[in-house]
Amino acid sequence: MRKLHITGLMVLFSIGLSVGNLVAEEASVDPDSIYARLGGQAAIDAAVDIFYKKLLADDKVNFFFEDINMDAQIRKQKEFLGAAFGGPKPWKGKDMRKAHENLDISDEDFAAVAGHLHSTLKDLKVDEKLIGEIMALVGSTKADVTNQPAAKAKP
Repeated sequence: MRKLHITGLMVLFSIGLSVGNLVAEEASVDPDSIYARLGGQAAIDAAVDIFYKKLLADDKVNFFFEDINMDAQIRKQKEFLGAAFGGPKPWKGKDMRKAHENLDISDEDFAAVAGHLHSTLKDLKVDEKLIGEIMALVGSTKADVTNQPAAKAKP
C-alpha cells in the first residue's frame, strides 16, 4: 500500500512539473504574438486537427499525404505552427524548402491548402484581422513550399 501511495505521489508530482513547465513556457510568450492572440498551443492543435481533416477530404491535394505517417505529420505541423506563430518552442525540423523539395507543389496546390487553412480559421471564429496576419505569414512561405526561386530583396 505504501509503495502504491509513493508511486501515486510521484506520478502527481511529474504531472505537476509538466503542467508547471507548460504554464512557464506559455507565460514567456509575447502577448502580441499570433501564438498568444490565437489562444496558444491548444488553439493551434485544434486548428491543425480540423485543417488536416479538410485536406485529407480534398481529392485535389490529399494525394500528397498517401504514404505519410499522418500522426507524425500532424505533430510536426503543430510544432511548426507553434514556433512560426511566436510560441515558446523553436522549430527544430527541416526548413520549408527542404521539407517540400520533392513534392512538385503547384501554385494551385498551394492555394488549395491555404484555402483550407483560411476556412478552418473562419470555422473556429478567429478574428478576421488575425486571419489576415496568419494568411500573410503562410503566403510568405509560398516560394519555399513550391520550390520557386526566392524573391530578391529590394535595395
